Amino acid sequence: MRQKIFVTWLSLLLLCPVFGQKKEIHILAANDMHAQIEVFPQLAALIDSLRAEDPSLLVFSAGDNRTGNPINDKYRIPAYPMVALMNLTGFNGSTLGNHEFDVHSLSRLVGLSNFRYICANIFPSDSVNIKTVPYQIFDVEGLKVGVVGAVQLSPQGIPSTHPDNVKGIAFKPAEEVIGQYEWLSSECDVTILLSHLGYPKDIEMAHQFPWFDLIIGGHTHTQLKGDEVENGILITQNKNKFGRVTYITLTVDSDKVTDKKAEYIDVKKYGKRSGLVDAMVAHFNDNPEFRRVVAIADRPFETREELGCMMCDAYISECHADLAVENPGGVRIDSHPAGDITVLDILEMDPFDNNAVVLELTGEELVTMMRTYCHDRYISFPFVGGFKCELILDRNEPGIIKDVKLTTLDGRKFNMKKKYRVATNNYIPATSKIPEGSAHMLNIQTTDILTRFLENNKTVNYQGVRRLTVLSR
Repeated sequence: MRQKIFVTWLSLLLLCPVFGQKKEIHILAANDMHAQIEVFPQLAALIDSLRAEDPSLLVFSAGDNRTGNPINDKYRIPAYPMVALMNLTGFNGSTLGNHEFDVHSLSRLVGLSNFRYICANIFPSDSVNIKTVPYQIFDVEGLKVGVVGAVQLSPQGIPSTHPDNVKGIAFKPAEEVIGQYEWLSSECDVTILLSHLGYPKDIEMAHQFPWFDLIIGGHTHTQLKGDEVENGILITQNKNKFGRVTYITLTVDSDKVTDKKAEYIDVKKYGKRSGLVDAMVAHFNDNPEFRRVVAIADRPFETREELGCMMCDAYISECHADLAVENPGGVRIDSHPAGDITVLDILEMDPFDNNAVVLELTGEELVTMMRTYCHDRYISFPFVGGFKCELILDRNEPGIIKDVKLTTLDGRKFNMKKKYRVATNNYIPATSKIPEGSAHMLNIQTTDILTRFLENNKTVNYQGVRRLTVLSR
C-alpha cells in the first residue's frame, strides 16, 4: 500500500511544473544597420552559432535597416536586399526607424518580410497599405516575451525624413501611446521596448514606464558598454553600420526577470562566414556602373564639413546659384580617401533621392531658413557654400545657437538685404521657414548635380576647408 501511494505521489510530482526553475532568454540585437549588406555573411554565421546553442534565440532590429548603401537603396525594389538578408538570417522582428520612410517602397518591403514591423506610435491610413503591429508576443520555450516598438519624431511631429515620404501616415509621440500596453507586463514573463527613439529618450522612457525589463535602442548611434541600467531597466544600443551587435541574456525565475546581461560583439571581426549569404551578397553587388570613376580626390576628405562644402560648391556651379547650403544629415559618409571617386561613392554620400531646389532669399531670410531648419542646434546647422558663418553658442546651454553672422568667403561684410539665388536639396525648405513662393524645384537629383560637378572638375581637393566658425558667449 505504501509503495502504491509513493508511486502515485512520484507520478504526480513528475507531471507538475517545477516552480522556481530558472530559465534564460537569449536575444541578439542590431540597430541602425543602414544597409551594410557586406557584414551579413559574418552576422549569419554568428546567428547560426548562437542558435546551435539556443534554438529559441530571438533576433531583433531597432530600426534604420536601410539607407547608406546604394547597392541596397537603388535596387529595383529599393531596400529589398536588406529584407532578403534579414529573412535569410532569421530576424524575428524590427521596429521602424526614420529612414525606413526614405522612399515609397515600405509597403512592398513589409509584404516581403518574414518578420513583423513592431511600432506603436504609427497610424497608417488604409491607402498607404503599411501593415505594422504595435506589439508582438513571442513564445520562448513556454515563456512569453512581449515587445512594444516606437519610432522617433522630429519637432514637426513626423520621423526625420522628407514630409512627402509620410503622406497618409499619422504619428503620436511614443510617451503618449506606450502606456496603453502596460498590461503586457502582467501577461508576459518579459517586456521589451524596441526603440528607435535615441539614447536620451530611452532613459526618459525607463523612468516613465518602469514595467519594461529591457530597452533595445537605436537612432542616436550611441555605443554603450553593457552595464547601462536605468531605473532597473537594461538599455542597449550600438554605433551605426554594425559598430557592434548586442547579445543579451535575461534570467527568468518565478515569473520575474532576476538578472540581465549585455555583451557587445564586433560582428565585423567574427571569424566565420556563411557561404550562402556570401553568394547572395555577391549577387546584389554585381553592378559595374557603380564602379565607374567620375573624379580623383587629390587629398583625402577628413571631415563631413569638407564633403559638405564640396556638395555646396556643386550646387552653386551646376544650378548657377550665388550661395548653397546642405544639411549635415544629408552627408552620409564621414570621410573619403585620396584617389578614385566612383558613382557608388556619390550615392553613398547622398543616398536620399533628393531633388535640387533654388530659392530667392535675402541674407536675413537665409539665416532664418538655416536656424529654423536646425532649431538652433549647432549639431544640425547646415554646411554652406559661397559664404561663411560665425555661430555664437549660448555659454549656459552648450550646443544652442544664440546668433549667426555671415561673411563673404574673403571675410568681407555680407549684405543681408540683398536677394540671392540659394541652391539646396528639397529636404531643407520642406522642414524650415521660408517665404511663400521662394522655392523653385529644378527637377534634377542632387546626386546627378554632384556627378556632373565632379566629372567637369576631374580632380578635387577640399582638405582643410572650413566655412563654419564656432564661438561661445
